[in-house]
Amino acid sequence: MGSVDNGAMNTIYAQTEPSRADVDALAGATVIEFGTPWCGWCRAAQPLIAGALSGHPQVRHLKIEDGPGQPLGRSFRVKLWPTLVFMKDGQEIGRVTRPANLDQLREPLERIDPRG
Repeated sequence: MGSVDNGAMNTIYAQTEPSRADVDALAGATVIEFGTPWCGWCRAAQPLIAGALSGHPQVRHLKIEDGPGQPLGRSFRVKLWPTLVFMKDGQEIGRVTRPANLDQLREPLERIDPRG
């Protein structure tokens, strides 16, 4: 199911995405990052995403390469990259699109992983 490792930020976009059913079945805290390696907004956001996730080592980070016809991104109605979906036990708790600062990411991370 792509990159589903706990404890570290993924740096490479998975080209094979998990199914929506697989994502909905994930236990615990998960951040799904939709984007592409060539997207300037995505590249610019990487230091912010890394900084936010560094304080939450137990949060699962799925980095999914998105594009037209990709079913997982469409199921989450992703329109702009990067879009980060914050999930707890398979339920969407929050979402941030094109983060501009670390604070935008901290609040939803605290909601899915208050022990951070």
